[in-house]
Amino acid sequence: MKLPIYQVDAFGTGIFSGNPAAIVPLDAWLPDETMQAIAEENNLAETAFFVREGAHYKLRWFTPTLEVDLCGHATLASAHILYQEIGYDEVAIVFSTRSGDLTVTRVGKGGYHLDFPADHAIKVDDTGIVETIENGLNFPVNSVWKGKDDYLAILENEEKIRQLAPDFTILSRLPSRGLIVSAPGVDVDFVSRGFFPQTGVNEDPATGSAHTVLTPYWSPRFRKNKLSALQLSSRLGSFTCVYRGKRVSLIGNGYTYMKGNIHIS
Repeated sequence: MKLPIYQVDAFGTGIFSGNPAAIVPLDAWLPDETMQAIAEENNLAETAFFVREGAHYKLRWFTPTLEVDLCGHATLASAHILYQEIGYDEVAIVFSTRSGDLTVTRVGKGGYHLDFPADHAIKVDDTGIVETIENGLNFPVNSVWKGKDDYLAILENEEKIRQLAPDFTILSRLPSRGLIVSAPGVDVDFVSRGFFPQTGVNEDPATGSAHTVLTPYWSPRFRKNKLSALQLSSRLGSFTCVYRGKRVSLIGNGYTYMKGNIHIS
């Protein structure tokens, strides 16, 4: 069996920035264990698989170790491949996913607008969770919040976010998908980093789903709905975020890095 595969750098400013995702278009679903094996072989934060079902596309995301409920950068990358490589020409793409229907439209040249559900985090008062986070970061935090999948730790400023050198063994004990850390930015509204050792990804370069938590958190604090953001990984992720109550818009770019084929016996 021969399958097409693409690699896309999403939420970046060009090739070698943002978050790389592998995209595998399918005519019909493979066994789950085969898709998981492909994701493990790719060894990227996310491998996405999609199948056309009527007017929509069914989309699934796998880390090297498990399937996840939501992934922003691989959704953007999937839309990029449909528009730029496969020839999709409708105004919008609707992806049916574990997190409901997600709509992606094009913005300018190489840009994409993603419509995602907002994730409103709740403040955490559990001293054990806060202590684990502070020990894992080796740094005190201002506050801790919990979204649907991830904890969110707020730090004082951008420089403290840059200085973090986490102990991933400690952070992997958190009962969550991972930990987002964030603070007000210098040249943008807010900055962040994302640590997900529970899913086999110690630090994610640019995490779209994290910004469904970050946008509702920061929007009322800055008293505006449209926010600029950077994810301060070594590859640097770039986001424009719009808070719309129950929904969040994420705007970013995608760049095709590689095209090829998978050969499966």
